[in-house]
Amino acid sequence: MVLASGNGSAAHTATLLVEIGAILFALGVIGRVAKKLRIPVIPLYLLAGLFFGQGGVVKLEASEDFLSISSEIGVVLLLVMLGLEYSAGELLSSVRTQAPIGLLDGVANAIPGAVIALVAGWGGLAAVALAGVTWVSSSGVIAKMLGDLGRLGNREVPSVLGVLVLEDLAMALYLPLLTALLVADGGASTVIVAVLVATGTVGLILVVATRFGTTVTKMFSADDPEPLLLGVLGLTLLVAGLADQLKVSAAVGAFLVGIALSGAVAETAVEVLAPLRDLFAAVFFVTFGLSTSPGTLLPAFPLAILLVVVTSATKVGTGYVAARRVGVKRRGRWRAGVALIPRGEFSVVIASLAVTAGVEPELGPVTACYVLLTIAVAAAVQKLPDRLAAEARWSRSARRERRSRVPDPTG
Repeated sequence: MVLASGNGSAAHTATLLVEIGAILFALGVIGRVAKKLRIPVIPLYLLAGLFFGQGGVVKLEASEDFLSISSEIGVVLLLVMLGLEYSAGELLSSVRTQAPIGLLDGVANAIPGAVIALVAGWGGLAAVALAGVTWVSSSGVIAKMLGDLGRLGNREVPSVLGVLVLEDLAMALYLPLLTALLVADGGASTVIVAVLVATGTVGLILVVATRFGTTVTKMFSADDPEPLLLGVLGLTLLVAGLADQLKVSAAVGAFLVGIALSGAVAETAVEVLAPLRDLFAAVFFVTFGLSTSPGTLLPAFPLAILLVVVTSATKVGTGYVAARRVGVKRRGRWRAGVALIPRGEFSVVIASLAVTAGVEPELGPVTACYVLLTIAVAAAVQKLPDRLAAEARWSRSARRERRSRVPDPTG
């Protein structure tokens, strides 16, 4: 019996290694192809997930748990890396500046989802869930896109970051509220307690990150890359996990760990964490596709298209206004707008909660299709503002050149 058990364990391990190896090798090839073709790699990662996932050509079983955990780590690493790019002072300034934009963002992007759900006859709880799905942009996807395009230092990025931070903080209140509403015996007291716990936890993490960031930074040394890697990664996962247990977004916790670090420590942390970020982020995007059966996407396509058209326009408007408020020029405003289009991790979490509670079975495939489409659309239009600006400059230059060639009629 022991031998049989051992052989079974060895066979499972072998299958696990083969599946993980095949996935990572395929992702390497996909990344190479994307770079050669000069196209965004994220949609290709998602399509790879569809290929390997439910109803795909190849079914993965042994590596499901590994991929699920790795995708969670990927989101955490994407957010801590984003936080490392900014100081606590910049965060607070951005939040104060963008507070009105946070309200505009919620109204403009949540209401369309709620209205469309009600028109589709899904009911009130499904409307609350779909409002969250369409409201929140994907911090993870946006961070990856901005990094790939080399835009993290652009002037419009703090305004994008301000919107994302407000959304993530709002999710710390929304998710406990939604969970309480989905529970049959969750009364008013359950909702109030959940929201108070979430608010208190976010407030505590924010205070530690902004007031005691120097103390946190002194725990590490930029001269020792290996201990720095282990320490920062461990602290990030610890805070993210505690935040998640308290029904607060793990992404919020990871992001605030990033902004708590500063100076040479933050710069070195970016260097040592970058390869891990790239690895786990790729797995994160593949996992999106793995959880979706391609056969369920086609019936959900018309409603998803409607959501994409409406809420892409509202997101672009939100980003444009947010960047204009801080004095960014027109091209940067459009870049900020298109950057906010993708939905991702929060949308999937919200839909999963609602579907698990038996609210509306169509919500799952519609959300999956919607997320895939918004990421694909965003990837396709990210460079459009720059191209249009270049064409406008060329057109103005051509007009000036033509005018200079016209002979002076006065002689």
